Amino acid sequence: MNGRKFGNRKFFTLGSGVGSAEDYMLAFDRALRAAGFADYNLLKVSSILPAHSSLAKEITLPKGSLLPIAYSEIHSNEEGKIIGSAVAVAIPEDEESIGVIMEVKGFEKKEILIRKAEELCLKAMEDRGIKVKEVISTGADAEVKGGFVCVFSGVAIWESQE
Repeated sequence: MNGRKFGNRKFFTLGSGVGSAEDYMLAFDRALRAAGFADYNLLKVSSILPAHSSLAKEITLPKGSLLPIAYSEIHSNEEGKIIGSAVAVAIPEDEESIGVIMEVKGFEKKEILIRKAEELCLKAMEDRGIKVKEVISTGADAEVKGGFVCVFSGVAIWESQE
């Protein structure tokens, strides 16, 4: 067997997006599409990155699959309002350890929300006594300019056969 482990490999990817429409559901769908998650059935999960997870550029599951995802979403139709969301992932130094995902949203610019999510990740890892290799984050924001605006940020986690 050459020492190689067979079975499922764990992956994760981050995405953020903004959608606008006259209807909230369409704005939400457009935000999901902009973030790269629209063609999956999302299953909201809590904020733990499984051990041995690898960052992937894209989702390798067939479209229409169930996709576990930790996310933040905010929407508004209040003209002139700034809305934003962000997610961050703390990746452990030891690949045997879990990582932590934090999701935030609010009436702030993405830079502020990204910083909050990153700080929360670091504190949660410190609480667990887990050393951090790196923190990866993404976020989006928008000003409401008519109709509904939705901002979405997420970290999808999945397993794939290798």
